[in-house]
Amino acid sequence: MLSVLLPARNAAATLPGALEGLFAQRGAPPFEIVCVDDASSDETPRILAAAAKTDSRLVVVRGEGRGLVAALQLGLGRCRGDLVARMDADDLVHPDRLRLQTDALARDPSLGAVGSLVRCFPRPISAGLARLEGWLDSVVSKEECRTARFIEAPLVHPSMTFRRSAALAVGGFREVHWAEDWDLQLRLLEAGYELCKVPQVLLWWRDSPQRLTRTGAVYARARMIELRAHHLARGPLRDRCFDVWGAGPTGKRLARALETWGLRPRRFIDVAPDKRVARGREVVPPAALGPPGEALVVCAVGAPGAREEIRADLRGRGYSEGRDYLFAA
Repeated sequence: MLSVLLPARNAAATLPGALEGLFAQRGAPPFEIVCVDDASSDETPRILAAAAKTDSRLVVVRGEGRGLVAALQLGLGRCRGDLVARMDADDLVHPDRLRLQTDALARDPSLGAVGSLVRCFPRPISAGLARLEGWLDSVVSKEECRTARFIEAPLVHPSMTFRRSAALAVGGFREVHWAEDWDLQLRLLEAGYELCKVPQVLLWWRDSPQRLTRTGAVYARARMIELRAHHLARGPLRDRCFDVWGAGPTGKRLARALETWGLRPRRFIDVAPDKRVARGREVVPPAALGPPGEALVVCAVGAPGAREEIRADLRGRGYSEGRDYLFAA
């Protein structure tokens, strides 16, 4: 069985469209929709009550208004399916989403979660969001999701379908000081599960000034740097010598966050000739890089296009992404 986990709070304007897309799924295995009404004060409860009378697959759970993570924890506890598909009350879904994602999970037991390509709406979208959408849709395979895991969350949260057993094995949704979805994905990868995407647009991801990822404190840039440092420290940087490529603000912020875990880079690498010292460490040009394997290179440069330039340089030196270097910006 499959469960769709759908939290909703004051979502009367968009919830009918989300439910309509779920009820219209084609060829999916038997599924339920577990909707956590997180203490809504608008017409959301009435909409859910009416929909539940029409379709018994909808299960309404009353939340206490304690926020998204609490609603997800509550809802996950009520899900009966071996697989759980996330959905948000303001997004729209392709009619083949559940079928395609459950098929992908059935074909590959190494997968802990599957996402999809996404389209942000309404259009037009900002330049920054367009870059994010393009990046998200370029990270598809298991290898791409794993190597890109410290840049951004590889899977858009409401596009995910995951194995309930895998999520519970790594602690489920946690109330932490940063994005709960990225944190879960990194823990799945750390535990040896893989992530990938169905290479098709299966979710239309609504953007608005009120979107939680824009307004919530746990999604602020500083919190995302702390998240990266936490998971780098407990994963690829544990007991390993490393350099930080980027002696500008982005690289120094990451280095500062890593220091809270007792980790300091051997040195910084930067193309700017005027940079000599960063956070007490020497800054050297890329020409000073040694052979692959001497130290893990953690690349943290925020300028547009920098990732592509750094990747080309390191590949030209025989470095392998994921093994010899990682991007963290």
